[in-house]
Amino acid sequence: MYRVFIKRLIDLVLALCGLIVLSPVFIILCIWIKLDSKGSVLFKQKRVGINKTHFNILKFRTMYIDTPKDIPTHLLKDPDQFITRAGKFLRKSSLDELPQIINIIKGDMSIIGPRPALWNQDDLVDQREKYHANNVRPGLTGWAQINGRDELEIPIKAKLDGEYVKHISFLFDLKCFLQTITSVLKSDGVVEGGTGSMKEDKKV
Repeated sequence: MYRVFIKRLIDLVLALCGLIVLSPVFIILCIWIKLDSKGSVLFKQKRVGINKTHFNILKFRTMYIDTPKDIPTHLLKDPDQFITRAGKFLRKSSLDELPQIINIIKGDMSIIGPRPALWNQDDLVDQREKYHANNVRPGLTGWAQINGRDELEIPIKAKLDGEYVKHISFLFDLKCFLQTITSVLKSDGVVEGGTGSMKEDKKV
């Protein structure tokens, strides 16, 4: 019951409330991004959704418009050169993810779930398949996010996503949500230009 109906209802209610309450923040960030560099305010990118379908994830643009497309930041050579001044703050604070509230309202995403892989991240998608982690809506945040984020190697990230899928419940989602707030305030696990630095024996 929770997985099918209640979780989606909670997502919809919280996302709509969040969009209303955070609308002044949206406006301020949109103005800053537009003044900081050329290009659109929002950035769209094809990601893997529930049951390996594709959707366009929304983010505030944090990179210059000539940045190579569809390449994870950690695979870019010297990624700092592509990140705008506003983008550095947005990525560090995770505010660049706010437009995904719209993805949640549309039903592309959930508040809590595995972070959506890029459409061409076959290694991560394949690893998640072993744990049935492709069979749920991807999330704005999730169990892997609060246990290492960018520092996690792909097999460990997929395993954590599998643990989430296995134990989905209201209390587990609440735990992920509350710990996300702490992680964001500390900027835990944010690594530009590198990933997989956290080995399994360091996992919390």
